Amino acid sequence: MTGIKLPVSEEEIRKLKAGDEVSITGVMITARDAAHKYLVETDGDDVKDLLMDSMIYHCGPVVKKEGDTYSFVAAGPTTSIREEPYEGTVIEKYSVRGVIGKGGMGADTLKACADHGCVYLSAVGGLATTLARSVVEVLDVHKLQEFGVPEAMWVIRVEDFPAVVTMDSHGNSIHDEIEKLSRKKYEELLKE
Repeated sequence: MTGIKLPVSEEEIRKLKAGDEVSITGVMITARDAAHKYLVETDGDDVKDLLMDSMIYHCGPVVKKEGDTYSFVAAGPTTSIREEPYEGTVIEKYSVRGVIGKGGMGADTLKACADHGCVYLSAVGGLATTLARSVVEVLDVHKLQEFGVPEAMWVIRVEDFPAVVTMDSHGNSIHDEIEKLSRKKYEELLKE
């Protein structure tokens, strides 16, 4: 398993290959549909510095508040393909080095990863409470009133957050490989 410390350089990200297991430590931001639209349509000045050389987690967390302190109760990945119209622009505009979610992304994101030194990482769906244990601190939240809890941009510090690189900065996508193998097997079965 490869340890990744955030912020991380483009050079370090380009060493990663599809299939590599990683453990992430540092500060990242959650972002779903509303946040991606906001980041594309504005300059995102409130989070621009936080995104540079860091990672976005496609996550709509379950959050608990005690006094003025927030914590994550559940932090499972959200289906990433919904962000495909935005992700390439976000990667380029904010120098994002990693995008974490589930299900993979499309050709535009894969190209942006290659062009700008980024990877897509898959977190395991169904492990929301386990993944929340890796979120050791909620540092801040942006757009909570405007977007609501699931869509807000939560600034979190993670320790040993587990993920697998499934799209690398060299144009490789495990998602594409599995789709091709599945299609081939399907066609073989139809012929039988």
